Parts: sequence; C-alpha cells; structure tokens
Amino acid sequence: MADHGATGGKGWRGTSWLVLAALAGAGFVGYRTWSEPSRADVPPETAQRGPVTLRVAAAKRAGDRLDLTQTGTTQAFDTASLYPRATGYIAERRVDIGSRVRKGDLLFRISAPDLDQQLAQAQSQVVQLQAALAQTKAMVDQAEANRHLADVNNKRTTTLAGTGIATAQNADTARAGVLTQGANLAAAQANVKVAEANIAAQEAQVARLKVLTSFEEIRAPFDGVVTTRNVDIGDAVTADTNTGTPLATLARDDVLRMAVNVPLYAADGVRDGLQARIEVAQIPGKVFPGTVSRSSSALLYASRILVTQVDIPNPDHALQPGLYITVTLSIPRPAPVVSVPNDCLIFDQHGTRVAVLEPTGHEAFVVRMRPVTIVRQGDSGLELNAGLEGGEQVVVSPPASLRDGDPAKPRQERKAGT
Repeated sequence: MADHGATGGKGWRGTSWLVLAALAGAGFVGYRTWSEPSRADVPPETAQRGPVTLRVAAAKRAGDRLDLTQTGTTQAFDTASLYPRATGYIAERRVDIGSRVRKGDLLFRISAPDLDQQLAQAQSQVVQLQAALAQTKAMVDQAEANRHLADVNNKRTTTLAGTGIATAQNADTARAGVLTQGANLAAAQANVKVAEANIAAQEAQVARLKVLTSFEEIRAPFDGVVTTRNVDIGDAVTADTNTGTPLATLARDDVLRMAVNVPLYAADGVRDGLQARIEVAQIPGKVFPGTVSRSSSALLYASRILVTQVDIPNPDHALQPGLYITVTLSIPRPAPVVSVPNDCLIFDQHGTRVAVLEPTGHEAFVVRMRPVTIVRQGDSGLELNAGLEGGEQVVVSPPASLRDGDPAKPRQERKAGT
C-alpha cells in the first residue's frame, strides 16, 4: 500500500508540474497577445518603402507642321470624249493613240454630202429671198408714186369743186383715191418687213448649217495626248450619238490631279497654295512638287473629312494619268502638340492623365499626375494638346498602385516617337 501510495503521489506531482507549466505558458502567451499593439495603428507599408524605380520617356514637342501622307491615283487635268456632230463617214484620220496634239489641231475629217447639200440649198434660198425683197421694195416705190399722184388729183379736184367746175362727187372720189393709195403703200412697206424677216430666218438656217458643217472637222479642244481611238477611215458615223462609242478620247497631262481626304484634326490648316510632295514607287529617290489648288470648303457629314485636290505640274510628261503615287502634305498645326508613348496613359475616375516625375532634390523625384487632352494617335505615339509642354519625364506603363506624390527614381529607356 505504501509503495502504491508513493507511486501514486509521485505521479500526481508529475502531472501537477505539467499542468502548471502549461498554465504558465498559456499565461505568458496571453500576456504577449494583450500587450501587442493593434495592426491598424501600424503605418502603411508604402509609407515606409523607398522610392520605386519607374520606366520613363521624354515627352517630345512636335513640330509646327503635321505631315499627312496618303496614297492615290493621278488623274488627267482635263479629259474629253470626242463624239461626231455630223452624219457621214470618216474621210481623214490624222492621229492615233499616243499622238500629242495642240489645241485646234485637226484630228478627223468627216465627209457629210447630205449636210453640204443642205447648206448649199439654204444659201440659194437666201439669194431668192433677197431678190424677193428687192421686188417688194420696188413695189413700195410704186405705191408711194401712186399715193403722191392721188394726193395731187385730190387737191386739184377739191379746188375745182369749190369753184363749181368739178362736181362734189368727183371731189369725193379723189379723196377716196388718196386713202386707197395710202393703204397700198402701207401694205407694200409691210411686205418689205416680211421679206426682211424671211431673209433673217433663212440666214440663221444657213449659219446653223455652217456650224454643223464645221463639225465635219474634229479638232483638239486643248493640248494633250490621244488615249483612245475607235474609228478608222471609211467608218460611218452618226451625229449626236453621245451615248455610244466616241471617236477618240483626249487627255491633258501637262498638269495632273489627285484627290486627298484630309481628316478633321488637320482640316483647319489646309489652304489653297499649300505645298505637297509626290513620290512614285517606280521612280525611287525623286520627289515631284505639287500644290493644293482647291478644296470642298466643307467637311463631309458622314466621314468628317475635307476633300482636297492637289495639282501636280507635269511639263515633261514624266508622270502618267492613272499612276499610283504617294502624296505628303505639310500642314501647319493650329496649336502646339506634345507627343508621348501610347502606353503612358492612365484612365481612372479622375479622367485621362499621365504620370510625370518632377525633381525634388539631388537625384530625388516625386510622381505628379497631369490631366491631358488627346488630339490623335499618330504613328509615333499619342499627340496631346493640353497638359504637357514638352521635355517632361512621363512614366511608361505606370503600375496601378502608383499615386500622386509617391517618391520615385527614373530609368530612362526611350523617348516618345522612337
């Protein structure tokens, strides 16, 4: 029994020591937990961290002019499709495709016998009418003489009737004769006017036929080159068939044209006389001059573009109509523009901004957020017209945690536009 009690007492004491040790440990842990300050009172980690290293690029002040480059096709300054105005057949052909002509040169001659006969007949009728006019004028002279004679007889008869030598009836007859001859004279004079009007109408017909016969000769309306020729000697042609195939097509190529669609952001700087540079892939290394000659003066409603026409002098005919070319307009900017990389923008509840590093001391910088306004996205980056002046160090690919006033260190990697 004693051994058992001793053993049991020893076991109890051992167990007691273990419990006390556990309680003491628990009390110590509890004390540290209660005495440890709240984590809410600890300053944020960002307030204790050092300057963050950021990739930056220099904002670049764009030039005073904007180069707008477009491709297109050259067109002849003037193009004419020559149709026949006289019915007949081709009696003479002096040109072929590729022939260079001057204004007024004879290209084709049409033989039109029917038209020539109509002109000859009309001219003969004019001669007949002129003879009829001469005859009518002679009748006027005769009528004037008859009226004069009737007037003399009337005066004589009236005098004799007053003395009783002639009867009153004779006097009345003499007065009636004067009225009759006056009416005859008026009719003769009217016939003269009718004859003159007939002659005028016939002469107009002759003039019309002369104009039509002049169309028997097809002449060049301007200096140019023959681009198509569709008839040959002996081919029959019909007048006024302007819906069919023309005799030939003539193009003026000493000056070429090209249409350029100027977008909204550059339309304000386009003016007549603005210089242009033209390049052709088939003629490498050579630049042809051009000039803005005219524009639509109003933006197209659907696309908001300004249709502009560029004239290209071509005195040596080095360029051809229908050639694929590249034209560059150097358009003055209406306001200063700063270029930055595409991946430097920040879009948040504050709007569109960029992060700029501002120096605060020796090799020390701070982040400043700048609101900006985008003009357009160009080939070299974004163009801004508000917010930056050029030369600033803008942060490229700014992290989402970046805030205004954060300390930072720049790591120069590239410039805007490179």
